[in-house]
Amino acid sequence: MSAVVSVRAEPAMGTVVTIHVVRPGAEAAIERAFGWFHEIEERCTRFDERSELMQLTTKIGVPVPASAILFEVVQFALRVAEESGGAFDPTLGGAMQAVGFNREHRTGRIVQATIAPEDGVTFRDVHLDQGRRTITLSRPLILDLGALAKGLAVDAAARELQPFADFVIDAGGDLYFGGHDPEGDTWSAGISHPRIEGRLIDALRVSDQAVCTSGDYERRVEGGGPGHHIRDPRTGASPGALASATVVAPTALLADALATAALVLGPVDGLQLLDRLGVEGLLLSPELERYETEGLRRG
Repeated sequence: MSAVVSVRAEPAMGTVVTIHVVRPGAEAAIERAFGWFHEIEERCTRFDERSELMQLTTKIGVPVPASAILFEVVQFALRVAEESGGAFDPTLGGAMQAVGFNREHRTGRIVQATIAPEDGVTFRDVHLDQGRRTITLSRPLILDLGALAKGLAVDAAARELQPFADFVIDAGGDLYFGGHDPEGDTWSAGISHPRIEGRLIDALRVSDQAVCTSGDYERRVEGGGPGHHIRDPRTGASPGALASATVVAPTALLADALATAALVLGPVDGLQLLDRLGVEGLLLSPELERYETEGLRRG
């Protein structure tokens, strides 16, 4: 029986990122993998006024040249917004800021945007020019790319570790499983119980896939206000039809976005979205009723 050879953990993107690699000699690749987390966070965070994302919010109505990283994340976010009928919308930053989700995780410092976002903004107020790689915000708004940026970083880290075949990346519940576990089996991905902290409610078998979960239990509004960190862009309120949504997909970028969209859409429309886009998922209601795609593999 072999064992995990390299394990490294460090804080990034508001969580602790842990990388396990089964095969030896991965130290340099792990270093590069963590480098992606820090670079993508620096460009895409809304918790630093100096980030490329927050600088973009200060330029309304003009095309702003964007880095390849920021452009890719925004472009993907707009595609998911379109596919989900607006159940996923990256322009929710202003609404998140208004209910208190504007605290920098490392220092606890409140980060307030210098602009006053308008009410009623949607993803249709963000315009891309593929040829010039520019982003134009037609109205004052704040983009929230946190989950997608973390997914992109997981995927970039996974590419660095691909030569070592067998590995796991855990970015605060955004998971990517490469190859096989130390025993040579497909990896077992535990799904957190949405109502009992520290307990698993299920386990899935995965290999060379990402597993991401969105839940109503993850981050509550500070001060005991109603709702949690996931909002229905169409109503502004936190959705209540599902307690958690877990998605298995080829990339963490896709799994993370669709887990959020499915949680907002609810069991019927959420499952239809996952089926239409060809990914697997497990949706749990507050009463722990299960809704799942046909191809889900358990272990």
